[in-house]
Amino acid sequence: MTVLVTGGAGYIGSHMVWKLLDAGEDVVVIDRLSTGFRWAVPPAARFHLGDIADEALLQTIFAENDIDAIIHFAGSAVVPTSIEDPLSYYENNTGKTRILMSAAIKAGIRHFVFSSTAAVYGPQPADQPVSESVLLRPESPYGQSKLMSELMLRDAAAAYDFGYVALRYFNVAGADPEGRTGQSSESATHLVKVACEAALGRRRQVDIYGTDYQTHDGTGVRDYIHVSDLAEAHLLALRHLRSGGRSLVANCGYGAGYSVLDVLNMVMRVHGRAFRIHIAPRRPGDAASVVADATVAHRELGWSPKYNSLETIVRSSLDWELRLAQRSGFDASGLQKVFAAPSF
Repeated sequence: MTVLVTGGAGYIGSHMVWKLLDAGEDVVVIDRLSTGFRWAVPPAARFHLGDIADEALLQTIFAENDIDAIIHFAGSAVVPTSIEDPLSYYENNTGKTRILMSAAIKAGIRHFVFSSTAAVYGPQPADQPVSESVLLRPESPYGQSKLMSELMLRDAAAAYDFGYVALRYFNVAGADPEGRTGQSSESATHLVKVACEAALGRRRQVDIYGTDYQTHDGTGVRDYIHVSDLAEAHLLALRHLRSGGRSLVANCGYGAGYSVLDVLNMVMRVHGRAFRIHIAPRRPGDAASVVADATVAHRELGWSPKYNSLETIVRSSLDWELRLAQRSGFDASGLQKVFAAPSF
């Protein structure tokens, strides 16, 4: 049996590919490399450059491999950009997911693990974790596009011999503890990565979008989950489906929230270097606080996080940034070196 990972050259996808290979799985990757990197795909995985909406390519991949499951990461994931260009998000996240699902069902692929998001929830009370049963009120096209995909999965599972697990991520951060992959995009907007780049002198400042939220320090609170724990949740979801488990939706988070200032202070403490902070207005679509109730993932999937510490997340992120700096020919201060370090 083979697992197809869409978006497997990206941040979360590449961690998933390593996790699957470590577990002895046979893996095929499809990625158009819009934000991912070919070097991030482990050599043991078979790689196809292309788009998940390319039905001819999908048919070729399905014909050449004994695929029984798809883990679907490919898509767009920046809330402000989705507000500026909503139709591209509905096309890339919803329309192309429908094409992928349709091709999979026609090919007899029965298991589908979907990368969803906490953005499907929208505003929630700041004093309690969010469960999967609350009213869904996404405030951005990004959240809407993911929710629409979840609804398609629900309806497909009711109509066909097809099962799915949709994992709603909270704020993913950190890097592979073995240093094999991490968040590598230069345009990344993830707070932990941005702060680590600022600490290493590769960004001029870190922007804080809003300091007047009803939180303990006025800045937005999020549930930060280590990317390796998230990959483990996907592996458990795959095993759940293969063993005949029911289709389900599950949150992936730790149930503990940290504010923007909490994160910035942790990066400064771990790295030992201060950096400039700029206060900016709130962004449309940002909630004051979003923290997960992950009871379903614990109960149904047997998920037990190993890296659930903000300090652990930050340390692994800083380690990865140092590796990236060496790869790109920069020293730890962000100054370009004469010779680039060998590729890893």
